Amino acid sequence: MSYTIREATADDLDEVMALTIELAEYERMADEVVSTPEHFRRAMFGDDAVVKVTLVETEAREVAGHALWHRTFSTFLGETGIWLEDLFVRPAYRGNGYGRALLEHLRAQTAGRIEWDVLDWNQRAIGFYERMGAAPGTGWTRYRWPPDGRSAEAGAAAHSRSDRRLLEGSGGAAGSG
Repeated sequence: MSYTIREATADDLDEVMALTIELAEYERMADEVVSTPEHFRRAMFGDDAVVKVTLVETEAREVAGHALWHRTFSTFLGETGIWLEDLFVRPAYRGNGYGRALLEHLRAQTAGRIEWDVLDWNQRAIGFYERMGAAPGTGWTRYRWPPDGRSAEAGAAAHSRSDRRLLEGSGGAAGSG
């Protein structure tokens, strides 16, 4: 199977937005998406660009999926790494090696760690990652500090509502925004 891996350009912003919405729908979280193509434009190409989007295209030049990521730095290892915010392959293209190709492309970008979150219920993604040699981290708890002034309890309650919606569905994607 032939495919192309490439970095997204400003001409791809509508496609990046579409992939984000498809990922959110897949994760039963579409009502949480408030980002716009302009948000992605600033984050990817602005003066303070902070993220990269890598696309995988089929031989017919159809976008099959994407990885949205940014660089990290490990103070203990003294190495740069990658935080993978989203990895999403459209359902029609799954099982063709596109997710693996995206991850291998990222692996080639750093000698350091690649880290990401995966939803607990997403057994398909968990199995995929473990077959690639990745393993869950232990001993750490992820925290979020929302910018909108909500208390930690309100943020946890909102997150819990998202978890309940997710558990009501099936399937899943490899990462979540």
